[in-house]
Amino acid sequence: MSTKTTEFSRSLERVKSGAELATEVDALLALLTDEEKLWLLDGDDEFWPGMGEMSAGYNMRPIIMGRVDRLGIPGLRFSDGPRGVVMGNSTAFPVAMARGATWDVDLEERIGTAIGAEMRAQGANFFGGVCINLPRHPAWGRAQETYGEDSLLLGEFGVALTRGVRRHAMAVAKHYALNSMENARFTIDVTADDATLHEVYLPHFRRVVEAGVDGIMTAYNSVNGEWAGENERLMEGILREEWGFAGVTVSDFIFGLRDAAKSLRAGLDVEEPFRQQRAGQLPADLEAGRVVWSDVDRAARRILATQLAFFARPLDAEPGLEVVFSPEHRALSREAAATAIVLLKNDHVNGAPLLPLNREGLDRVAVIGRLADLPNTGDGGSSNVRSPEVITPLRGLQAALPDATVTFAGEDDPQAAAIAAAGADVAIVVVGYTAADEGEYMGDLTSQPELLNLFPPAPEGVDLAALMAGAGDSQHTMGTALGGDRRSLRVRPVDAEIIRATAAANPRTVVVIVTAGAVITEEWRDAVPAVLVGWYSGSEGGTALADVILGERDATGRLPYSIPTSEDHLPPFDIDAAAITYDRWHGQRLLDRDGHQAAFPLGFGMSYTSFDIETIELGDVDGEEFSAFVTVRNTGKRPGRHVVQLYAAVEAPDFPQRVLVGFAPLTLEAGKTRTVRLAGSTRPLQRWTDAGFAPAADSVRIEAAAYSGDHDAVSVGLHLARS
Repeated sequence: MSTKTTEFSRSLERVKSGAELATEVDALLALLTDEEKLWLLDGDDEFWPGMGEMSAGYNMRPIIMGRVDRLGIPGLRFSDGPRGVVMGNSTAFPVAMARGATWDVDLEERIGTAIGAEMRAQGANFFGGVCINLPRHPAWGRAQETYGEDSLLLGEFGVALTRGVRRHAMAVAKHYALNSMENARFTIDVTADDATLHEVYLPHFRRVVEAGVDGIMTAYNSVNGEWAGENERLMEGILREEWGFAGVTVSDFIFGLRDAAKSLRAGLDVEEPFRQQRAGQLPADLEAGRVVWSDVDRAARRILATQLAFFARPLDAEPGLEVVFSPEHRALSREAAATAIVLLKNDHVNGAPLLPLNREGLDRVAVIGRLADLPNTGDGGSSNVRSPEVITPLRGLQAALPDATVTFAGEDDPQAAAIAAAGADVAIVVVGYTAADEGEYMGDLTSQPELLNLFPPAPEGVDLAALMAGAGDSQHTMGTALGGDRRSLRVRPVDAEIIRATAAANPRTVVVIVTAGAVITEEWRDAVPAVLVGWYSGSEGGTALADVILGERDATGRLPYSIPTSEDHLPPFDIDAAAITYDRWHGQRLLDRDGHQAAFPLGFGMSYTSFDIETIELGDVDGEEFSAFVTVRNTGKRPGRHVVQLYAAVEAPDFPQRVLVGFAPLTLEAGKTRTVRLAGSTRPLQRWTDAGFAPAADSVRIEAAAYSGDHDAVSVGLHLARS
């Protein structure tokens, strides 16, 4: 923020000195002209120049909304995105789903602090990357931007990222609410009853509100018949009245509202990112009485209050540009990528588990697959991070094995893969997806008049088709046929053939899956001894993969979702649906209800050592929390990291059989024992009723486990008092 003395800076100093925030907000509001009040309510850039800049490179600089130079109001200076700062050439961290696989909120908070520092150094103050939507189905194209299938996990990670970012910037959570379909996101109406909303799809948003999140971005889709950006029940009812949210609400970009007056009346404060519908419609709407000035003042107060509160709070020291893609942040990205890798299978070969590999016995290594040497950090849309360097799996292994001969076979040719694998000490096959398979999706907007009608009239000479194609920025999938919801939960047929051909030629075969969501592996998993989920792993992913494969780090990731054995065990998913109903059943809880055993359950992941959970003791329930004290022993021969997971086994009609209520990672030396305290939450054990939340059962069994349904879990009863 400028050091020049302005009306805003004077108000800020008074707030820092103890003045009431509301008093200073009212004083600033009184100084604004009517035109300036309306200026606060949308982006500062004119629509068509802004679209032209976006198509040439999305969010290359802060996108500014509501700056008023006359009074020194700095404005909301927006930066995406969930895996790092989209602006400039920033550090790409592993995608959020990978970070969810760490089950480590302290690590996520450190990542949030790094992201906040990089965006602040580049002039932004408003981070739109706390994505906490619950993926009802693993085919959702943007599942990579969120943390897992469980609301408790989503909430705790959203809070951690928010806490870290807020040391440097305002944090914005999205997409509120029920956004978990990509191809139909602009048109679909999602129906959910109050119980489903409050028990499944909203608790994580409530958690970030309680943690002080500064902004909430509404979704594109309609919720129970009202567009999310015009949904008064969601914004003024649940968000403000029930939860006490005091920050600012903003629309998703360009298509986030359909009626300027209705959105303002419903509680949407800012239309992002340009001067679009509100700039064109609100003056006439005010004159005609479709909206009143008190609605404008309400939004303006929230916008001003959010900025004053942000600049008044203690922040970390302002960083310089040297933090962007700094060695420290690259090291953090590497740590996160290594921690996230999930070991799904590790069979014995010649009497010992195949992984970790002994580098001393590696003279010839075959690295196979089209993705093995492809910089592949995830979606190419609004979450894209343009890191100056991305270490691929091939490069990471070559650097880690300088004395070995590393052969690369990247073509889609099973025979070539078998030839490369034959005679090698180990074959590593990298399969999975890219932004062409899953990610942000625009479709052909030129054939969707209901969306194009939201644009102001185009100036002469504007080529809409070229603009929508993202001319000049091949990394942004705006308007292309790339991305969207996945059409399959399996690897390509040719990849399955390559895996089987490689394994037939070399019994020491490791498969690494590059993905965000669940991948069904039934048609090839039996052929290979070792399988890893490697994720879209950020700038340093290849180095991190080598760290884990070679045993420099333990295999520590745990699945943030369940993986079924069949697509038939999942909820229905029509990527082109016009309407859909969400209920409480998805993921692990749906598998449990229907009696289907998961291929890999929620929380599953293997280690290079072994652990026993020996005892559990509980403290009393205090409000909506309780403490669990769990004793864990490392029974293996090397140090390792375990994730202790607390599940509640519940016996109640029309309620999940088992729900996650807490978790904590811990590191143990070989043979050592440690007792760890876990914070448990009773919120997942509550049922929504007409009178509010109530316990679903009088008592539950609390299990300390390695994953959901762990047969070796230890358990103890917990009584839930009814009010």
